[in-house]
Amino acid sequence: MKMHTHFYAMEQGTEETLREALGLGERFWNWMTSPEMWMVIMFAAIRILIIFLLTRIVIRVVYQMIDRFLARQQKSRISVNPRRFITVGELLKNITSVVCNFVMILLILSEFNFKLGPLLAGAGVLGLAIGFGAQSLVKDVITGFFIIFEDQFAVGDVIKSGEFRGTVEMIGLRTTRVRGLNGETFIIPNGLITSVTNYSLSNSLAVVDLPVKNEKRVNETLSLIEGALSGIENRLTVLKQRPEVLGVQSLTTSEYVLRIAAECNPNAKEIVEREIYKEIKQAMEVSEIGSSAEG
Repeated sequence: MKMHTHFYAMEQGTEETLREALGLGERFWNWMTSPEMWMVIMFAAIRILIIFLLTRIVIRVVYQMIDRFLARQQKSRISVNPRRFITVGELLKNITSVVCNFVMILLILSEFNFKLGPLLAGAGVLGLAIGFGAQSLVKDVITGFFIIFEDQFAVGDVIKSGEFRGTVEMIGLRTTRVRGLNGETFIIPNGLITSVTNYSLSNSLAVVDLPVKNEKRVNETLSLIEGALSGIENRLTVLKQRPEVLGVQSLTTSEYVLRIAAECNPNAKEIVEREIYKEIKQAMEVSEIGSSAEG
């Protein structure tokens, strides 16, 4: 009797399992053949395709805007480093691509009924933790981005920032490398660059103060200097125009000082000043030889 009851229970369980399986298969078939389900899938697929295409279009339009903006900036500068604009363009394009694709993924997930609130909250907490944990790094990167974007200085420019002065060798998002005037190399975190003096953006002014003994007549000395500097702008290409003798700058009981000024290319100040001194000294030597011969 017990065995009969056991077999009967097994048969009942098998029948229930078969009925559940048949019911599940029937529900699956009904779901697969449901017009409403396919309409929902079709409209969701169309919306996802539209989101994808709109994202590509937005990225392409922003890319073109970036290229046009950088092209205008490049034409507005006389002395420009093309690699800087390439760096800025690629950086802005990467940021645009990441932001647009992130928004696209969120919109696509919303089409699959994902709850975006917890995801965005988790991303915000993670970003906040990273920001607090790497404040100096974030500051360096942001400052480096604005140095490049605002065209504050370029590779090859002579700059001064704080106690550091020299020629810029490399500009990165985190650090800037500067070669000092004596050959030393400075690695400066961009976050420490709070103010910059750029000596390469505009023309320099070479100023020579020439001391002359009071025994020398002013007019004769001025004529000698004018003759010595005649045509120097053709011999020295970094000069923008012929040096100008401004006149007597100072006077003492033993000497007077004549000031000479000349506009030249950026960072050519020392070269021009040395050349002016040389030309005047050579003219003085010739004048002294002539005076000795006459005597």
